[in-house]
Amino acid sequence: MTTIGIIGAGHIGSQIARTAIETGHDVVISNSRGPETLADLIAELGEHATAATAEQAGAAGDIVVVTVPLKNYREVPVAPLAGKIVIDTNNYYPERDGQIAELDSESATVSGLLQAHLPQSTVVKAFNHIYFGAITDDALPEGTTNRRALAIAGDDDNAKALVAALQNQFGFDTVDAGTLDESWRFERDQPAYVVRQNAVELRANLALAERNKNSQ
Repeated sequence: MTTIGIIGAGHIGSQIARTAIETGHDVVISNSRGPETLADLIAELGEHATAATAEQAGAAGDIVVVTVPLKNYREVPVAPLAGKIVIDTNNYYPERDGQIAELDSESATVSGLLQAHLPQSTVVKAFNHIYFGAITDDALPEGTTNRRALAIAGDDDNAKALVAALQNQFGFDTVDAGTLDESWRFERDQPAYVVRQNAVELRANLALAERNKNSQ
């Protein structure tokens, strides 16, 4: 059993929490408003879920999921996540996040920004190109024909293997899209973004991606 720390209890964070518990993990989850505001979610999730601060969720997690609006990524606590694998679910939405010069100029990627903020952590991009409800609705057993596939990207092969194993437990095949520098390939406005696709289709969509300005 693994403890998954979740920083951000919105649509993606709460759905990952549900799936994690269903597949045998414990969850420590936080939001920006304080643990007391998560009482209803914790009651739904049951005894394997705990509400916490972001610092506590980061410290408790064997793996930590960061799923906060990109504009708030600098508020993610650094020290509790040191030495840990951090799953980044984010995408860049200028209408929500404001303009971010490094992303507009394509001199950085979304997950690269988080990795720079967390220099002692190992960031893997995952769960960013699936509608939150599909995390449970589209899950299928390993080996199922036409099983949905999700992409990952990261700079550490061992970390990516662990995240791929987690996605398999959650009900999805995995396609490795490369390093964090390639993580834009399955972000907003790209062919692989928020469409149901099997592994063959996902590889094709990743190859079709074009990095045009403001396409993240």
